[in-house]
Amino acid sequence: MPSLYLPCDSLARAVGADEVATALATQARERNLPLDVQRTSSRGLYWLEPLLEMDSPQGRIGFGPLTAADVPSLLEALQGEPSTHPLALGLVEQLPYLKTQQRLLFARAGITRPLSLEDYRAHGGFEGLTQAIALGGEQTATAVFDSGLRGRGGAAFPAGIKWRTVRGTQAAQKYIVCNADEGDSGTFADRMLMEGDPFLLIEGMAIAGLTVGASYGYIYVRSEYPQAVATLREALNIARSNGYLGANVGGSGQAFDMEVRVGAGAYICGEETALLDSLEGKRGIVRAKPPIPALQGLFGLPTLVHNVLTLASVPLILAKGAPFYRDYGMGRSLGTMPFQLAGNIRHGGLVERAFGLTLRELVEDYGGGTASGRPLKAAQVGGPLGAWVPPGQFDTPLDYEAFAAIGAMLGHGGVVVADDSLDMARMARFAMQFCAEESCGKCTPCRIGSTRGVEVIDRLLAAPDQSGRDEQVIILKDLCDTLQYGSLCALGGMTSYPVASALKYFPADFGLQALEADQ
Repeated sequence: MPSLYLPCDSLARAVGADEVATALATQARERNLPLDVQRTSSRGLYWLEPLLEMDSPQGRIGFGPLTAADVPSLLEALQGEPSTHPLALGLVEQLPYLKTQQRLLFARAGITRPLSLEDYRAHGGFEGLTQAIALGGEQTATAVFDSGLRGRGGAAFPAGIKWRTVRGTQAAQKYIVCNADEGDSGTFADRMLMEGDPFLLIEGMAIAGLTVGASYGYIYVRSEYPQAVATLREALNIARSNGYLGANVGGSGQAFDMEVRVGAGAYICGEETALLDSLEGKRGIVRAKPPIPALQGLFGLPTLVHNVLTLASVPLILAKGAPFYRDYGMGRSLGTMPFQLAGNIRHGGLVERAFGLTLRELVEDYGGGTASGRPLKAAQVGGPLGAWVPPGQFDTPLDYEAFAAIGAMLGHGGVVVADDSLDMARMARFAMQFCAEESCGKCTPCRIGSTRGVEVIDRLLAAPDQSGRDEQVIILKDLCDTLQYGSLCALGGMTSYPVASALKYFPADFGLQALEADQ
């Protein structure tokens, strides 16, 4: 019997992967059938989970989505002609959803076992670290700079500038901090990577530590990710015992170690300075800048702060070279981005492509349109504070500058799709309410403005006539400007995005006429 592969990803488990694994083991015993079932990471084709794969001379053949009840008939098919099973999908890597992707970060997704160092090494693991040690800190920092890598957490700041700044700052102690507080709606790429390919993040952080002269690092993970936390901690122990962490990382003669810290669930701690306060044991409150964390960060010392996807991009850049990475993408948006499709979408999952594909390709070609079958109304890109993009702008390339030009942002790459039944006025109110509840309270525009925003939208929707609604729209737009330009951080600053876009493109949901909404 060929080897079988079943994901241990938390989403796959949530929809029954563990039950399928138990049924496979039970049925194999009853049939006296030798069965090798390996628990791997997930491909990210989430509408097909639990997705079972089987080795064949041509490649892995997929079956899904499976339930425990499907196992008896599946085993019968596996002993005969697998392609005859009604849930047979053919060769997994030939599925259109996967075949056209450009997987760099998620090249091992669905293939390797998360905590197998042997699997990781067999698929290129630690080649980047080896190359970084051979190059030395200066050339490694130059490679990151030359690659054009930008932060994948939302701000899209050039990573190489941060690396050079921290490296060039003199201090007795420096830190690497990984922001794994993935709190945006519709996002799961960080979780997928931490659960499925933890050594990639560890390798990226180790390279960063050796390059900038930091000897210690922290991975700050949201409390809602218990499986990611457990996987990372076990992976750290494995890496440490194999010389990839500790006093002599990879034989470099340099020390670097790290640990996992669990956040308490505050959305604001996704902002880097609030995160640093939380790491220091304080309430997470946004710090005024300057000084920037690269100069005075954790405990007042130079700190390199990146999110999971940014740090996980580094090993590939070192292993393959900056030009290889830079050849993907468009304009100043270089490399690939793991876009995450969620919401009312037929084929929800992860799509890694170079920057430049359009939102229409992502939502309609990969996503297959709405799960409900109703017409598309909009997609919110970039989390709960991202703009609502109407279908008329779906041909916009997924590129940092192109999205900024239409008053939107890519953020962490989350795309939440909605059909024509969604009330955008309610979503605008939710954005203000979300900001009010998650604000750290340090600045007035965010703390007070968001609360006033909820009240203004309530008055707008309750207004008895057009004149009353127009009056509230003027106040709401003025309030959005105050939030956007007066807030200390992006939480308040970006709350205007979903509100303003909802007003602009869906005025009827507010009881407004299109012309008046654009005044």
